This record gives sequence, C-alpha cells and structure tokens, in this order.
Amino acid sequence: MWTVIRKLSFGFGLFLLASAILLISDWHQRRTIGGKIPRVAIVQHSSNVALHEGVRGVLDGLAAKGLVNGQNISIKRFNADGDLTVANAIAGQVVAAGFDMVVTISTPSLQTMAKANSSEKVIHVFGLVADPYRAGVGIGRKSPLDHPKRLVGVPSPLPVADSFRLARKLFPGIQSVGVVWNPSEANSEITTMQARKICQELRINLREVNVDSSVAVAEAAAALTVQGVQAIWVGGDNTVLLALDSVVSAARKARIPVFSVIPTELNRGTLFDIGTNFYDAGRMTGKMAAEILGGVDPATIPIPDKIPEKLVVNKQARKILKDPWEFPEDIIARADVIVDEAGVHQKETHTKVL
Repeated sequence: MWTVIRKLSFGFGLFLLASAILLISDWHQRRTIGGKIPRVAIVQHSSNVALHEGVRGVLDGLAAKGLVNGQNISIKRFNADGDLTVANAIAGQVVAAGFDMVVTISTPSLQTMAKANSSEKVIHVFGLVADPYRAGVGIGRKSPLDHPKRLVGVPSPLPVADSFRLARKLFPGIQSVGVVWNPSEANSEITTMQARKICQELRINLREVNVDSSVAVAEAAAALTVQGVQAIWVGGDNTVLLALDSVVSAARKARIPVFSVIPTELNRGTLFDIGTNFYDAGRMTGKMAAEILGGVDPATIPIPDKIPEKLVVNKQARKILKDPWEFPEDIIARADVIVDEAGVHQKETHTKVL
C-alpha cells in the first residue's frame, strides 16, 4: 500500500511541477503593467503606403518581442486621414483615454501628440519622422539621450542630397527639377529646404509649387511640366504621397522622370526611390516600444542614428524619357529592388532581420 501511495505522491508532484512550468510560461507571455494588460494606441497621420508599411513594421516588432494584440496587449489604431484638426482631436482623445503608451507614425502625428501630451502623462514612442530634432518637441542633437523622459523613438532621415546627386549621376545634363509640396507640413518644409541647399550646390534650378490638399497635386505637377522642368522630385510630403499617381501621370505625359526619397511601392512608375526602409524602421520602433512595456525606462533609451536604407530602380520607367537617363552598373549592383521588363526583382541578400 505504501508503494501505491509513494507512486501517487510522485505522480502528483510531477503534475504540480508541470503546472508551475506552464504558469511561468504563461506569465512570461502575458506581461502586464501594474497587473493589467497594457493598452497601446498607434496613431498615423494619413493612409499613404509609407505610413502603412511603418505601422506593419511596428506590429511585427511588437510580435517579435512576444506582444500580440488580443493576447497580452490591447492595441487600438487611429488615422487622421491627413486632417490636422482630426489629428489634434485624436491626440486629445488618446491622452484622455489613459493609454499606457502611444506609438505615433509620421511627423504631424509626433507633433500633435507631443502637444496634447505635454505633461507626459502617456509614454510616447515615435517612428517615421524625417527630422525629430526640428519638430519642436524637445528632442536635441547634442546627445542620443537628449529627449524628454517619456518621449523617444526612431527617426527616419530622408537622404535628400543623395537623391539629387544620384539624379545627376543618372543624367549629368540635368539643370531643372520641380517639386510640389505642402508648406503646412513640417516634414515637407524640412526636406524642401534640404532640396534647395543641394540644388544650389549642384547648380540645379529647383522650381516649387505649393499645395494645401491632395486634390491640388495633379494640377500643380502639370504646371511644373509646362515650366519645362527635366524631372519632378518627391520629398517627405504626406499630401503629395497621397496623390503620387497624378504626379507620375503628369510627368509621363511630359516624358520626364519622377524620383523620390520614399521607397515604398516597388513598381509605381518612379524612375528611382532612395530612402529609409519604412517597414524596417517601423519594426525597430515596435521593438523599442516592447522594451519599454517590458520595464525599460524610456529616458535611458538613446535615439538611434543608423536606419536601414532602400534603393529601388525602375528600368522600365526610363524607356519613355526624352532625356538620356542611364543606370550605371554600380547603381544596379547597389539596388535592393530592380524593376525591368521581366517584372520586379528583390535582392534577398539585402533583407535585414532586426
């Protein structure tokens, strides 16, 4: 009888041990803040492809750290649809609702949320911001830790100067470039100022047309072609990105190329796109958010200075151009994505695991 009791006791002990292991495992997967599942708001300014890619990266970055919506984290998404009035209303709503964290995607979202959250009631992580140091939210350049205690994130610097230098390399005879931009967007103003500087250096005449909505972009692009520009450049402007097809269409009619610093859709008609890999930048943002939710003090997290880049070249777009734009072999070798008559080719060797 004692043998039977010892066997039962041994079996019960194994059961308790297995149960404890399962509980510990579940506890690890169901991380909480103050005993509750964390509530996170993700706010983006508009529905352009770059921001969608960034948000997708954020969600994957959180998931890579074991945080899955509906399981051990509650995520609510907001989209201002390009309207600053709506953006301000969303920011106020997020702060009032008592979210544990807000992740903003885009410069306007960073600015509206930082203003509404000036008391730093909510932990704020930002992503896909071209120049957070000039966004007026208290982030300084002197040190990677020079930021508000509860505001940190991943910048996405746009290589404006590199894009114009690449255009000059593809077409040494280029003398004039047009740009459509919205002066009410801080990110657009920043990149346009950078474009002016590099164009002055390269002795390229930069012709500008301002717009206040995406509806006006097509007419503005057409106006630039009438002025005889040899290419149209697209910077970090959410208003223009929402109407990029109309820019490409106007340029195609004039047989001139469009180039940009927003490498999102792989075959959208632009000649080349060089800039931040928005998905990877979003993934970095998501992982940073997960670290903070896991207990890391945001004040101790440095703002990174190295962000993955991406180069897309479109050989097909070159065929209709009236000027001799050519892709040198070193540019083809450097490209992450190549579009030609056979389709879209993405180099697997450039894929990054972050």
